[in-house]
Amino acid sequence: MSSRHRFRRHMHAPCVAGACALALLAAGSGAHAAIQERVLHIPVEAQSASGKLMKAHIAVTVFSDPANPVPAPVAVINHGRSPGAEGRKELHRARFARQARYFVSRGFIVAVPTRMGYGPTFEDDAEDSGGCRSKHYEKALNSAARQIDAALKAVRRLRGDASPDRAVIVGQSFGAAASVAAAALEPEGAQAVVSFAGGAGGNPRTHPAQPCDPQQMAQVFRDFGGRSQVPMLWVYAKNDQFFGAQWPVKWHTAFVEGGGRAEFRQLPPFGADGHALFHAGIHRWRPVVSEFLDASGFALPAPMPRGMAGGVAR
Repeated sequence: MSSRHRFRRHMHAPCVAGACALALLAAGSGAHAAIQERVLHIPVEAQSASGKLMKAHIAVTVFSDPANPVPAPVAVINHGRSPGAEGRKELHRARFARQARYFVSRGFIVAVPTRMGYGPTFEDDAEDSGGCRSKHYEKALNSAARQIDAALKAVRRLRGDASPDRAVIVGQSFGAAASVAAAALEPEGAQAVVSFAGGAGGNPRTHPAQPCDPQQMAQVFRDFGGRSQVPMLWVYAKNDQFFGAQWPVKWHTAFVEGGGRAEFRQLPPFGADGHALFHAGIHRWRPVVSEFLDASGFALPAPMPRGMAGGVAR
């Protein structure tokens, strides 16, 4: 599956107003009959690798279930980065609707920010880490991390049903590495990180399984490990065509040697490219993530008593 097609999975018609609401039928029991989808537009700013300060308003897709207990913990899900400019331009609004449904079923409010440099803010690319021989991974990831932190703060500020001190940061590919970077910023109440195929510099079309300057990426992860004690779960598939099978192992080793706390799970090959595991392999990763969330203090919530749902302004 090409990166272009992966991004198209998350494209959605734009909202005309500053916020919109859609109803989604949820899988599962009657206690979770409907999931609400709304869009927030929030201001963010970040410094590019070249030092330029960029500002923009970005969309944050928010999923919730009125039947869940409140205040609900927040899960921020962070999209990856296409190797080509066309893929970044086509990502109008990130949603991860099926993945969000899983986290909502576990009691979370889910926030999916579409960061600067994608879709409507395509020209404001604060996450460009440079050419393959001159990468600046840490600066690019920190730019993304600041936007992730801003999205978490905005959801808590704008929604009375969001917990002020309980959150999980989730990401895929570049968005997963950015989630690790966000944890290093020590956001309030971020208690766990789930990283799917985390890394940067991969391109399966031009250099499959051989990311650009992977040694630098290892050092960046080592540095992040020294700045965060948030427990993490790192999930990869053995046939990841962006990063290969060995570099994720080395990156995890560097992170732990730097002082970080992360459980590493490398799952069997998935499809033609294991990098698509988060997008298309929910049935594969659901048990692993559920076990981690249970151990991290995010067990399945008890349903709210009848008559209590919907009592909080949303």
